[in-house]
Amino acid sequence: MDFTPDPERSRAEMESIQREIAAEATFVDAIDLTPGDVTEGDALVAGVDQAFLLDEEPERAVSAVIVSRGGEVVERTHAVTGLSIPYIPGLLAFREGGPILAAVDTLDCEPDLFLFDGSGRIHYREAGLATHVGVITDTPSVGVAKSLLCGEPRASVDELPEGERVPIDGDDRMPTDEVVGYAYQSRQFDSGRINPLYVSPGHRVSAETAVEFVAACGGEYKLPKPTRRADAYADELKREYTDTNA
Repeated sequence: MDFTPDPERSRAEMESIQREIAAEATFVDAIDLTPGDVTEGDALVAGVDQAFLLDEEPERAVSAVIVSRGGEVVERTHAVTGLSIPYIPGLLAFREGGPILAAVDTLDCEPDLFLFDGSGRIHYREAGLATHVGVITDTPSVGVAKSLLCGEPRASVDELPEGERVPIDGDDRMPTDEVVGYAYQSRQFDSGRINPLYVSPGHRVSAETAVEFVAACGGEYKLPKPTRRADAYADELKREYTDTNA
């Protein structure tokens, strides 16, 4: 079935498609890549993020992809596309997935792993953005979210020490009670409490390996380097397009 986001589909159809995507997804390790490969710079890791031009008509998304090997940026690319689907809670991938796929389609290289700014299996139907795009591209993918959409942490995630991980179990809003991801305290600073990231498998990666990949990517700040680079690039592009249209 074609899982590409389509604005002509109803909400019920989109939710049904998400269940099919989750059924197609592989939430176990099916990847010839280890966290050590990422640490040693033997893997092409793509960070994906977006910025939005919402003051325009029509509204547009700026989707940025930066591919790195260790500390070296190998390729960066982007796409600017219209937003044809409104924001609907739980269906974010239908709004943002098409623009991201447009950017991914312009890549010259083939990443070994995608890190998305968004959820994977931590989703009401186990089909967040990282799962949706990961299944369409059949590429190992990980979701790195800044807030918890659903699921239940096994322990308090307040003021976790740096490096700490807390499993997230599926809750009664989800079709599973398995471990669907982890709260991961990537950084913690004396100057103020930093909330954890919520890491979940998108496709072809287990929950345990997903958080290991994020840890292996490292970074001086809260976000892992790949998505932080993509975030900065998306903001840079947004300023350029805003200035061009001013």
